[in-house]
Amino acid sequence: MSYTLLSSPLQGFTDYRFRNAQNKYFGGIDTFYSPYIRLNGKLVVKSSYQRDLLPENNEGLEVIPQIITNDADEFLFVSKYVQELGYKELNWNLGCPYPMVTKSGMGSGLICQTEKINSILEKVHAESDIIVSMKMRLGYDNAEEILDVLPLLEKYPIKNIAIHARIGKQLYNGGVNLDGFQQCVDNTKLKLYYNGDITSVAQFHKMQERFPTIDHWMIGRGLIADPFLPSMIKNNSSEYPSNKMELFSDFHDTLYAGYSESLSGATHILLKMHHLWEYFSVIFSNPHKIHKKIKKAKSIRNYEQAVREIIKEG
Repeated sequence: MSYTLLSSPLQGFTDYRFRNAQNKYFGGIDTFYSPYIRLNGKLVVKSSYQRDLLPENNEGLEVIPQIITNDADEFLFVSKYVQELGYKELNWNLGCPYPMVTKSGMGSGLICQTEKINSILEKVHAESDIIVSMKMRLGYDNAEEILDVLPLLEKYPIKNIAIHARIGKQLYNGGVNLDGFQQCVDNTKLKLYYNGDITSVAQFHKMQERFPTIDHWMIGRGLIADPFLPSMIKNNSSEYPSNKMELFSDFHDTLYAGYSESLSGATHILLKMHHLWEYFSVIFSNPHKIHKKIKKAKSIRNYEQAVREIIKEG
């Protein structure tokens, strides 16, 4: 069965610079979801969100914008904004697990509020022709919460629901709940995408065998940790290319140059790169040692030297 690979949106990581660099040097992702737009009660789209979605910053990529909100007017405002940029679809985030989001009744903290979800979708579909898709977890407190939501979602022309097979309370701890995802498959006619812990070609095959009806697979942290992964899945190969370090080096340098240009001051640049290396270190033989070396680099000069040494050692 043919399948589609999607990049799950991760706040602070999968912006247009990352998308472009990953696509240029590795490929394999069919559709990228942009990190969510959050309005915080003001009907104003922040300039960082604007830059991320500008068509000229996403040439040659298929990108779907995302919103996080619990307010229909915010949803409609962002729908109109992205449509003016040429986007036809808006993904609604009911998956974010972070307490600062969930305590505000957004992300996975909204899943248990079926009446609110229904009223928002009712108004959005009545007043906009935007295509709505969704990103969800199985719930916040327990994996049954989503089962109360699925029947009401079937009343609307929801394009698809990408489900991260954890509950919000878990954050990213513990394993994925595959039985919980299967319950969703068994209890809805809606199109479902799978998301959660696809970190290797072997793991992808296991998931394919476990869920034979699923043909859209979303890769989140696994893509940042190993940007080679989507193309390896597509080539059905666990072998890295012979020029692995050269490709990774070019990818890193492109990202580093982009962030050096857009972020002000060494502290911000180093913080950004340190966060990325928490993931990047995974593709090296001694991740802990690599990450430690990067963390010790407290100046731009030391950071650049550390990266050169790491790449050279491979």
